Amino acid sequence: MAQPGRRRSDARRAPARPPRRAPVDKDVLSMLARVAREVQTAVERGRITPAVRTKFHAVALLLREERAQVRDEAMGQARRVEQLKRLDGIATMLARTAVRDPRLLSLLDEESKPTAETRLLMAELLAPLGIERATEPPPATEPSATSPATERRVVPQSVVARQLANPFLPPDYSAVRPAPTGPRRLGGWELLQPLLTAFERADSGAPACMALPEPGPIRLPEGRELMRHQAQVVEAAAEGHRTFLLADEPGLGKTAQSLLAAQAAGAYPLLAVVPSVVKTNWAREAQMWTPQRKVTVVHGNGEKVDGFADIVVVNYDVLDRHVGWLGDFGFRGMIVDEAHFIKNKSSQRSQHVLELSERIRFRTARPLLMALTGTPLINDIEDFLAIWQFLGWIDGSEPRAELLDRLEETGLIPTDPGFPRAARQAVIDMGIVRRRKIDVAADIPARRTADLPVELDDRAGRSIRAAERELARRLVARYHSVLRARGEEVVGIDHALVDQVATWEQKEASGEAGENVFGLMRRIGQAKAGLAADYALQLARSAGKVVFFAKHVDVMDVAEETFTRNGIKFASIRGGQTPRVRQRNIDAFTDERDVAIAVCSLTAAGVGLNLQVASNLVLAELSWTDAEQTQAIDRSHRIGQTEPVTAWRIIAAQTIDSRIAALIDSKAGLAARALDGSDEETFASADVQHEALVALLTEELTREQSALDDAD
Repeated sequence: MAQPGRRRSDARRAPARPPRRAPVDKDVLSMLARVAREVQTAVERGRITPAVRTKFHAVALLLREERAQVRDEAMGQARRVEQLKRLDGIATMLARTAVRDPRLLSLLDEESKPTAETRLLMAELLAPLGIERATEPPPATEPSATSPATERRVVPQSVVARQLANPFLPPDYSAVRPAPTGPRRLGGWELLQPLLTAFERADSGAPACMALPEPGPIRLPEGRELMRHQAQVVEAAAEGHRTFLLADEPGLGKTAQSLLAAQAAGAYPLLAVVPSVVKTNWAREAQMWTPQRKVTVVHGNGEKVDGFADIVVVNYDVLDRHVGWLGDFGFRGMIVDEAHFIKNKSSQRSQHVLELSERIRFRTARPLLMALTGTPLINDIEDFLAIWQFLGWIDGSEPRAELLDRLEETGLIPTDPGFPRAARQAVIDMGIVRRRKIDVAADIPARRTADLPVELDDRAGRSIRAAERELARRLVARYHSVLRARGEEVVGIDHALVDQVATWEQKEASGEAGENVFGLMRRIGQAKAGLAADYALQLARSAGKVVFFAKHVDVMDVAEETFTRNGIKFASIRGGQTPRVRQRNIDAFTDERDVAIAVCSLTAAGVGLNLQVASNLVLAELSWTDAEQTQAIDRSHRIGQTEPVTAWRIIAAQTIDSRIAALIDSKAGLAARALDGSDEETFASADVQHEALVALLTEELTREQSALDDAD
C-alpha cells in the first residue's frame, strides 16, 4: 500500500494519473543507513545541534514509512524478510544513538510530530532518489497551552447537534472548596519526593487500601452479581467519594466496579479513555452493567459518534483528534483504563488525558475520576505522579488543596520520623484501592508459572551462542582496556568497574557487527518460535483451549503457520487490527468450540482482555518486567475462571534467556512493596538488562581467572 504524500517522479506518467510510490528499492535503504551513520557520528562527538536532531527525526519518520510500505507491498517473502532485516539494523543504530540524549529518545515516540524543518528535510533526502514528498504546511497558528495538538482536531456532527440542542452548559461550582486563609505549616516544603519515598520504603505489612464501607443494596441488571470487594467501591462512590486509583490485581473486575460507581455517583455523561484493544469490550461491558445508559464509541474521526450518549468510549490513539470537543462536552466523570499508559507525562497521550481531567474538574466541582490499573508501577516509583495528577491530588510540582489539607492534619513535617507512614496513609485515603486475589477472591483457582527449557541445537542456536560469547568477549575487552588505561593491577574482579562496563554497554552503540542484549533476546525468540508453537499445539490437543503470547510479529507468524499446517483453528489478536476485527477474533476464541488457540501479542493483548475460557498459556518470549508477564497471565486468571491456570514459559537452555528469566523472577516486587507493604525488593525493567550484562561479564572474568590460576 502506497504511503500518502510520497511518489516517484516519472516523465512518462500522464498528469491525471494519481500519485503512486514505486516499490522500496536499495537506494532508499542505503540513504537511510548513510544519514543514520552521520547522526551517530555527530552524537558520538557531542555535537547534538538542532540540525542533528532534525536529521535524526527525519530518518526515524522515513524509516517508519519504509517499514510500513515493505509490509504492505506485494513482494516475495524472502525479499520482505531481507528488507525488514535491513530496516531493523538502521532502527537499532538509531536506538543506540538515542540513548545518549533524552531529546533524541523523545523523537522516537510514535506520537512525536514532525516540525516544518523536519518535513522539508524528509523531502530533500528523497529528492535525489527521484521520490517526491509533499511538504505539509505548518499550522496557521500556534496551538494554545491547553490544546497541544490542534492540527487534526475534529468535531463530530452529532456533537455539534448536541451543542445546538443544549447551548447553555454552565460549569457546576456548587461544591467548590473555599480557598485556605492564613499561613500553612507545610508551605515552602518540598513534598512530592517525600511522598514517593514514603511508598518506596513502606513498612512491611503497611496498608495499601483506603477504608471502604460495607456495601448496601445495589441496583443490578437481571442475572448480574457483584462480589463484595466490587460492591464496596460502588458504595464508596454512592457515599460521596469521587477519586479512585483502583489498583486491584488484574482479574478482579475493575471495569464493572467503575461503571457501577459512575451510576451510583450520577457521573453522566461519562468519558472512558481505554486502550484500543479493549474499546469494543468496554462498550459491551457498559451495556451489560448499565443497560439503561446509551453508549457510543469513538472511531477514527468520529463520524458515527452519538452526541447524545451517556457514556463515551475513546481510545488513547485518537485523543489528539477529539480532545477539543471532549473537553467541552460537559462530562461529570472520567475513567482511564490501564492508567499506567500515561506514566510518561511528556507524551502527547498523557498530556491529552491530563488536559481533559483538568477541564472536567474546572467545569464540575466534584467529578468522578477513576484511574484503573492492576500494575500502577512498571519501572519506577515516579510512575505514580501522572496518575495522581489526573486524579487532581497534585499539580505538576506540589499537592493540591485536598491532599495538602490531609498532610496538614497529620501535624508532622517531612523531617519528623513519623511523617512517611502518616503521609503515605494520607495519600491512600485520597482513594487508593488495592486488593489481592488471595484476599478477596479465594475461590479463583490457583495459578503457577512452569518453565520448559528447550535446547537450540540447530544453526540458529549455534549462532546465538556464538553471538553471546562475542558479547561476553567484548565486555571483557572493554574491562581490561579500562584497567590498562588506569595503569592498575587488580587482584580478583573489580566489581565497580564491571558495573560501569555494563552501564556503558546499555547506553552506547557497540559497532555495526556487534550484538547487544536486545538483539540477542529477539533472535532467541525467533529460534524458540517453532518449539513454543509445537508445545501449544500439544496442549490444545490434550488440555483444551490455549493462549499463546509473543512479543514480536515474526514469532506470532511462525506459530500461526505451524497451527495452519497442522489443521488447528486459531484466533489472532495483534496490533494493527481494527477494533471490529480484533473483537471478532476474541469472540471466536471464547465462543467457538473448534477455535483452539489464541495467538496474542504481549503489547496488543496483554491488557484488558477476558480469556478465562483457557487455563493454559504459553509464553513464547520473555518480558523485561514481571508486571508485563503477570498482566498476560491474568487474561485467564481472573473472575470467572474455574480451572487452575498454568503459564508455560519457554526458556532457551544454556543461553542468556535462562539468566534473564531468573532475574525477572527474583526482582518482582515494585508494586508489592509500594502498595502491598511487602518486603520484596523493588526494581526497574532496565535493572534486568543491566544485571544480565553484569552476570555475563562476571562469569567470563571468573572463567578467565580460573584459567590463569590453572596455568600457574
